[in-house]
Amino acid sequence: MKLKIISLVALSLGVSFASAQVVKEPIQKAKKKLPAKVEQKTDFLRVHEAEDATLLQTAVTRYEKDGVTVDLIGAIHIADKAYYDKLNKLFTSYDSLLFEMVGGEGMNHGKVPPKPKKKDVQLGFLRKMYKVMANRLDLIGQKEGINYRKKNFVHADLTLKEFYAKQKAKGESLLKLALMNALRQRMANVEEPDGFAIIKAILTNDSDGLKLAIIDTLGAGDDQVMALAGKNSVIIGDRNARCMKVLKQEIANGQKTLGIFYGAAHFPDMEERMLKQGFKKTKHTWLNAWTIKKQPKKKVKKQPKKK
Repeated sequence: MKLKIISLVALSLGVSFASAQVVKEPIQKAKKKLPAKVEQKTDFLRVHEAEDATLLQTAVTRYEKDGVTVDLIGAIHIADKAYYDKLNKLFTSYDSLLFEMVGGEGMNHGKVPPKPKKKDVQLGFLRKMYKVMANRLDLIGQKEGINYRKKNFVHADLTLKEFYAKQKAKGESLLKLALMNALRQRMANVEEPDGFAIIKAILTNDSDGLKLAIIDTLGAGDDQVMALAGKNSVIIGDRNARCMKVLKQEIANGQKTLGIFYGAAHFPDMEERMLKQGFKKTKHTWLNAWTIKKQPKKKVKKQPKKK
């Protein structure tokens, strides 16, 4: 049951504000050669094995059309402080930085939103969950790490009222998707994380050990968001449609260099929409969100040969 909760946490992390596709490298089977006309799908989040560290990386993918440049910048809710510092520096280079946050319209153009009269139970629970996980993993939260008080920040998401009205109309909820994910994992006999490793890491306060124990489970949960929710869902489709509408408005207003800071599970659909509009992918780079240092291998002393 405890391990199922980890899976629910993984999906909740992906669904609320950010999600992603995860590809583990370089431990991959050789890819078959595809016909020249078939373009491989873009990966927006991956677990990468470097020589000295295991890395959770998010992508910055560039698209260009008629002198306009748009970067899709994958978001993750809890990460190393250095990761958010790099993002804050990157964000200053855009005329407009479109950001996701359901109910964050009061933060448009760096404004300080008024305190809500009524607390939202669902999002409030997720924020508390992020805080607990950040503390356990020795990371910091996205809202703490990102400086949203910048004039070039443009809200490109649904309001809370719109979000819940659309969910009600379509019969959606974050809890329902999480339960569906848990059921699918059980029916498919999905490999669960090492429970002993998780318990040991928690008892010994080993944040890196805990990261290693759950990193692939988080990835697997995020990878199912698109399959569970689908393009026509509120969580993916309606929010992407709003973001594309805001993008169009910003370009019409003369902005030439734009960034979209959104959960990476949104990007396959968002990329498809942009390619249909005539944008071309021109660049793809990676940022390190989690850096888990590998322990140096202990040298085994050779026993002297017996005479």
